[in-house]
Amino acid sequence: MEVPEVNAAVAFGLLTMVSWGIWIVVGNAASESIDPTTAAAISYLVAAILAVGYVFVSGASLAITPRGGALAGVAGVFAGIGFVSMYIGLSRGSTTVVSTLGAMYFVVAAFIGMAVLGDEITTTRVAGLLLAGVGVILVAQ
Repeated sequence: MEVPEVNAAVAFGLLTMVSWGIWIVVGNAASESIDPTTAAAISYLVAAILAVGYVFVSGASLAITPRGGALAGVAGVFAGIGFVSMYIGLSRGSTTVVSTLGAMYFVVAAFIGMAVLGDEITTTRVAGLLLAGVGVILVAQ
């Protein structure tokens, strides 16, 4: 039997899913062992070193446009806020609830996409977002 070739987007999506799943569990343990803000800072520092190292070994372009640099910086601000709030949330509540709510970021992105960026609003998309909301409610019980 022939093994089908995996789309690169699917492969990296799966790697992201598994990595973030492990990150949240290990991050929870870290936030129980040391101050959650310190744990978040250490985790972010290690992630930054890994990302910068990858830029150099992958041969990625180092060209930065003002718009691209500014947008990446703003994205970093929100990633940092989310990162620190995740660690603080983990230190004060259930890993299941905090990680599930945090993973719902795609709902925020979908709403912004439809409301601001002009993505098409379809019955299927609205139903998917509603079902995701129901899933969060069920997991948080």
